[in-house]
Amino acid sequence: MNLKDIRHWVFDMDGTLTVAVHDFAAIREALEIPPQDDILTHLAALPAAEAAAKHAWLLAHERDLAMASQPAPGALELVRELAERGCALGILTRNARELAHVTLAAIGLAEYFPVPTIIGRDEAPPKPDPGGLLKLAQAWAVTPGELVMVGDYRFDLDCGRAAGARTVLVNLPDNPWPELTDWHAADCRALHALLEH
Repeated sequence: MNLKDIRHWVFDMDGTLTVAVHDFAAIREALEIPPQDDILTHLAALPAAEAAAKHAWLLAHERDLAMASQPAPGALELVRELAERGCALGILTRNARELAHVTLAAIGLAEYFPVPTIIGRDEAPPKPDPGGLLKLAQAWAVTPGELVMVGDYRFDLDCGRAAGARTVLVNLPDNPWPELTDWHAADCRALHALLEH
């Protein structure tokens, strides 16, 4: 299947449609999370009161970042082109859904992603779990193989593979995970160009 034939597109948010600004090392330090631990997995294992307090800090920090979001190079043109072609568009983020709305509004893409097709960490298990992708496939009444998952990190690719979807790695000059990647583009502008082939 060619990329241009895919009609159902799911995007990671931060670092994929936006310029990456999260300083995960600083977040781990502020929340007293060991450097090698995944932030959401670590918080999920904490006692309820401590987890709630740390989630509240994380949400406030992420809200500030969301409001200042900048579109990644080529992201606006790519999404608009896909919308013009009549493609179904979704977001699957490890962030909170409400912050995905804030981010999309900040970068000028809110109109292209209907609320039910934005899945955050409270609507499905966080990536690399494939639950969110499977939920979107079900909502669109298509098989996972008809979806493409676009992201900038291994979790996005692992999620796509586990769901049975195609995968695109963007915003990395090199591809460190070729076995997980169906297509690789240096940025969203290059991905847009791939649609013409």
